[in-house]
Amino acid sequence: MTQAPAEETIDWGPFGRPLFEDAAAKRLSRVGVIDVGSNSVRLVVFDGAARSPAYFYNEKIMCALGAGLSQTGHLNPEGRVRALSAIRRFAALAEGMGIPPLTAVATAAVREASDGKEFQEDVLRETGIKLWIIDGQEEARLSAQGVLLGWPGSYGLVCDIGGSSMELADLADGRVGNRLTSALGPLKLREIKGGRKAVKAYVRETMAQLHDQMGNATGMRLFLVGGSWRAIARVDMERRGYPLTVLHEYRMSARQISKTAEYIRGSDLNELRGRCNISDSRMTLVPLATIVLKELMRTFKPKDVAISSYGIREGMLYEQMPRALRERDPLIEACRFVEAKDARLPGFGRVLYEFIKPLFPRANWQRKRIIKAACLLHDVSWRAHPDYRAEVTFDNATRANLGGLKHYERVFLGLALMNRYTSKTANSRFTPLFAMLDESQIKEAEILGKAMRLGAMLWLTADEKPGTLKWKPQKRELKLSLTEHARPLFGEVAQVRFAALATAMDATSTVEFTK
Repeated sequence: MTQAPAEETIDWGPFGRPLFEDAAAKRLSRVGVIDVGSNSVRLVVFDGAARSPAYFYNEKIMCALGAGLSQTGHLNPEGRVRALSAIRRFAALAEGMGIPPLTAVATAAVREASDGKEFQEDVLRETGIKLWIIDGQEEARLSAQGVLLGWPGSYGLVCDIGGSSMELADLADGRVGNRLTSALGPLKLREIKGGRKAVKAYVRETMAQLHDQMGNATGMRLFLVGGSWRAIARVDMERRGYPLTVLHEYRMSARQISKTAEYIRGSDLNELRGRCNISDSRMTLVPLATIVLKELMRTFKPKDVAISSYGIREGMLYEQMPRALRERDPLIEACRFVEAKDARLPGFGRVLYEFIKPLFPRANWQRKRIIKAACLLHDVSWRAHPDYRAEVTFDNATRANLGGLKHYERVFLGLALMNRYTSKTANSRFTPLFAMLDESQIKEAEILGKAMRLGAMLWLTADEKPGTLKWKPQKRELKLSLTEHARPLFGEVAQVRFAALATAMDATSTVEFTK
């Protein structure tokens, strides 16, 4: 077997050398954070590829710490007991997991309550956890950084809604700019006297002030962060019959939001929350959050609206990242990590990408990264039963926690990986999702899958390229050039797979062997 080249001599191509093995990234391999909000208290333990981590542990307790705060000036007594109990549990869990000290922050309710400092002292005394009480601008900054975790280099406006507050932050060139906080959280709005009309008037006046203070923030991309926004998006999916229920990167237009607002007003909330799998405590806040969202859309007039499942907790992780790691593509880094962990021949994904790249000469950088991701993931599901391997790969691609993927890109990636394992993709249980792609994208996913299916037959080592594919689109000619070292690998099955690839490309095919 050929000796693998030294690490420093490997050409990693346009995607750069993977960083998750570096010391700066290794220390982020498992990070625990606690977010004490006005409505919920949550522990998240991030694990895995530092740039696009998996959620090793994620638990939320609905405590409603901010309920009644406007009237009493104190934290909700029952919520305070529940929150302290939750933090005790989280501290014990973290100790059992052997993770570094937890990073814990408290937001609007604790910072505004007269007994917030007392609660902070109780947490420290009973759990040993230092609870940082952050102001609204810091909350906005961390939420915006959470968005940057999923969308490096993003621009636009981040709007994070919690129970007692709503924050805005401007993003430009991947950096957080102007930040504002407001009292537009649903728990606060619920305490306004005068009914729906008074709430709408207050929201309109406050939103106009925020717009004036944000300056020239109109017509931008809008990122929505927070449980109430996600709940509205989930209802929007239900109303539209949307086939993919992944909330991250879900897009909504102003018209869709307006229709969903009316849909919510005309629905039985208890029945609706059951269909959408939304908690009762969250659903009670949705009608008020809908008023805020409609006014936000009317005032700021965003051209594009995306749901971000990444927020303050992910922003706390992003805070700890070195700059070199922040600038990496979260999709590629996550796929590299999965390949290193689960593939039979880690590193072959990069070789496979170089092998099939000539088939896509017109692919732009966005499409190249999806092709790269597919190659990295092409062999990570080999442990699944052969009868279900194709379905498992599709499920993994479309439902995994992967940043930097639009919904149609998830389906494209899943369909390509499905074609990697089977030629029978029609009439599957995933067929409704294929409607998110046009015919040319479906055909391209088929070609990519069949190319990976061929390349998987030509393993030598993780670093040795078995040969090259040459594609002449005008003449519809496909040539496979293999090294003499790879000749024994081109058996009957490989020949059949090469023929299937040529058929999918409507091409004539030839094979040659080179020294």
